Order: sequence, then C-alpha cells, then structure tokens
Amino acid sequence: MRRALLLGVLVGVGALSMTVRALPGLPQQTAAGGQPMVVEVDKLKDNLYMMRGGGGNSAVFITATGVTVVDTKNPGWGQPLLEKIRSVTDKPVTMIINTHTHGDHVSGNVDFPATVEVVTHANTAANMKEMRPAIGSTNPPRNIFKEHNGHGMPKRTFTDRLMLGSGNDRIELRYFGRGHTNGDAWVLFPALRMAHAGDIFSGKNIPLLDSNNGGSATEIGNTLDKAADALASQVDGIISGHSTVMTVADLREYAQFNRDFLADAQAAKKAGRTVDEAAKAWKIPAKYAGYAAPAEARLRFNMQIAFDETK
Repeated sequence: MRRALLLGVLVGVGALSMTVRALPGLPQQTAAGGQPMVVEVDKLKDNLYMMRGGGGNSAVFITATGVTVVDTKNPGWGQPLLEKIRSVTDKPVTMIINTHTHGDHVSGNVDFPATVEVVTHANTAANMKEMRPAIGSTNPPRNIFKEHNGHGMPKRTFTDRLMLGSGNDRIELRYFGRGHTNGDAWVLFPALRMAHAGDIFSGKNIPLLDSNNGGSATEIGNTLDKAADALASQVDGIISGHSTVMTVADLREYAQFNRDFLADAQAAKKAGRTVDEAAKAWKIPAKYAGYAAPAEARLRFNMQIAFDETK
C-alpha cells in the first residue's frame, strides 16, 4: 500500500509538474542579470505543492483556513513565490515555517505580510538574529532582517516537537539533532504522509556542514538515522532541500553515506594525512552511484570540519 502511495506521489510530480509564471496583468520580475524569476510548481497532493527555483524548495500546504509555506527562498524571491501561491489558491498565507537559517530559505519572509506567523526551531531563531554566512560562503554578509527592522523574524519557536493545527490540517515539527546546522527542523504533514527536510537532506550529494551555524560532521549521520527511524511509519515522501521528492530508504542511505564520509576522514587523520591530502584523495564510493560529484571547496570544508571534530 505504501509503495503504491509513494508511486502515486512520484508519478504526480512528473505528470503534474508545471512552470507557473507571472499572473496575467502582472509584470514578470527579473533577478540580477536580467533573468526571469520563474518558480516551478510540482503538485504532490491536492493541497500540497513543492515550489522550486530561487533558492531552496518551498512547500505550500493549503488548509481549511489558510496556507502554510515552508521556506521562502533567496532575497527578492518572496513576492514571486507569493504570486505563484496565488495561482494555486485564493486562501491567504497564514504561517511560514523555516527549516533553518540560510538566506536561500528564509529571505523571502520579508516580502510576506506582518500578519503571517513565522515558526522555527529555537536555534534557528537565534541564528536568524545574526544571519552568519554559511561556512565557505563567498557572498558578502547580509542580515536581511535587520535591513527590514525585524520583519519576517520568527515569533514562535520549538526545541524538540511542536504540533500545529488539527485533523487533516495538522503539521508536526520535529528536531532530531545537529547536522546541516544546529536548528534543522523537519516538517511533517501526517494526513498526507509527506515531510519536508530542508537542507539536512538537500539531495544525493555532499552536504553543506555549516559549522558557523552549528552544523556537525560527527553528528549528521546519527541525526539522519534518528529521522529515518521516526518517519518510517509516518511518511511515504520527503521533500528535499534542493532536489526532488525522496523516500525513507533514500534517507537511510544518505545517513550511511555521511557516516562513511566521516569514517574515511577519521581514517585519513589517524594515518597522518593532512586535510588537503585527504580531500584530494577522497572519491564518492561506488555503492553511491548517482550522487553528485562534490565541489572541491565544499569537500575540503567538510573534511576540515570532520578533522576538527575528531579527537
């Protein structure tokens, strides 16, 4: 039954995927460089959409009384996202949930009305006050919330678990530990058997271990395993941070991938290799065929973090 449900989700993504552009009568917005700001929309369920482009994947959950948005993309993309939401429902956005602190997931908050409630993990709320750049970022530091006098900052937080709404509209927020950052929230839609993972599960790739915001090479594998154990009986599909809909089996594999990377880094350190030597020698293991080749800089940063956390 669950396999059939998941197949339906994945087929729906392929069959119902569509590019939703500017609404009639509205000028199409452009990003830096003059490129059109296009949000692509995948209908996952009758009341759940994944909206891609302009940063991390956003989830749009339509309830009886309003819309909950998970993650709001890069600076300047909040308004295009709002327009695309209006193309699938006329209900107002009432809540934003941010999975973590990075600018490509939270910056659009400032374009939403002040009446919208913003909810995050407590550590993410603290990180958003500072908006420290992600480890390895070459972008100039920017605190978009200070620029907007605190508009878009979370007013409600949780530490372990938080229930929002009831019945078919219920949302469950969970925290399983450090990984990508120290505030990675998992957003569950129990009635739909779906979840949103944010960037602790961004896709089948080398993760960004952002130690500037509490990320951890030694903990991410175990954190992902805890999430897989908790979600196994509850969800059929997981919206990833930057890829597509994944399964719990994919999540378990990703947990092992991260543990294998840590083991390789620790073995290299024990053998007396430098971080640079270990990073240059590391290759994606054959059993993880299909995983994206890592950028050299990210691989080296992750190796450095693994070395630093290994005593």
